[in-house]
Amino acid sequence: MQLFHAPRSCSLGIRILLEEIGVPHQVATIDLSSGQQRDAAFLAVNPKGKVPALLRDDGTVLTEFQAIALWLARRFPEAGLLPEDADAAARVIEAMEFIVGTVHMRGFALALMPSKFVSPQTAQGELRVHGMRVATEGLHHISALLGETTPWLFGPRPGVADAALFYVTYWAKALNIDLPSTLDAFYDQMLKRPSVVRAIDASPT
Repeated sequence: MQLFHAPRSCSLGIRILLEEIGVPHQVATIDLSSGQQRDAAFLAVNPKGKVPALLRDDGTVLTEFQAIALWLARRFPEAGLLPEDADAAARVIEAMEFIVGTVHMRGFALALMPSKFVSPQTAQGELRVHGMRVATEGLHHISALLGETTPWLFGPRPGVADAALFYVTYWAKALNIDLPSTLDAFYDQMLKRPSVVRAIDASPT
């Protein structure tokens, strides 16, 4: 398989899941800062012009963080990325959807890239403040879901929701946002996992 990935983007979470599974894969780096996501070569892979995109062994491409994460969890159940119980799995998916759909898209996306949504500078400043508030409040909400005996969401090991949570806490750390102690513990424990180290530091192949 081949993951189309932009460093420091949400596709970092998918790269972590691939490393957790241990399945052979390649990584194709997309430079968002230069607009490579709009090049014809990448649009032929993903016409949406964004990452992550996963080229699977059968030649088909899967896009969107949640869809890729769920497919990986079901395709490789031995990795334990998603509970088998329907109710428990629904809770994991609920958390992942909130992290991606609210903390990321309604929070960090507006805070970090307000010019994509409005043109006036004053409006951009207001949108940046609003986005940061949504992201911060969302992170505090998620922190209450972290386990008492383990630092992970809903299980004895990190799964699909944890991969999503890591990439938004990664952004929060880069922005010097104060996090609840539970999220600090989660982040520190994630950084100790070889899969995360490889996902952050490994050179694309």
